[in-house]
Amino acid sequence: MQKKLHVKKDDIVKVISGTSKGVEGKVLLVDRKKNRVIVEGANIVKKHVKPSAANPQGGIEEAEAGIHISNVMLVVNGVASRVGRKADENGKLVRFLKKNGEVVK
Repeated sequence: MQKKLHVKKDDIVKVISGTSKGVEGKVLLVDRKKNRVIVEGANIVKKHVKPSAANPQGGIEEAEAGIHISNVMLVVNGVASRVGRKADENGKLVRFLKKNGEVVK
């Protein structure tokens, strides 16, 4: 069974450590096996690309690399907070911000 994580694809997160500290962006990909996320505009690395039919010139491209999931914090309405889980009125588990108790959809 897959483990539940505090962020999902398309969430807005803030990077809290590393070289991209302070950057906010959308989660593009979540890798549950490696506990990593790819955040738009954060952890930019240069990648050397060989020439191919699609890219005959080749060269050096910039792309986002993975960040460990413990180094990002969920942002909702401009508030960055830790995330908890609780049952709603229907008994379904929902995420909520620990800072202000707001439920995350």
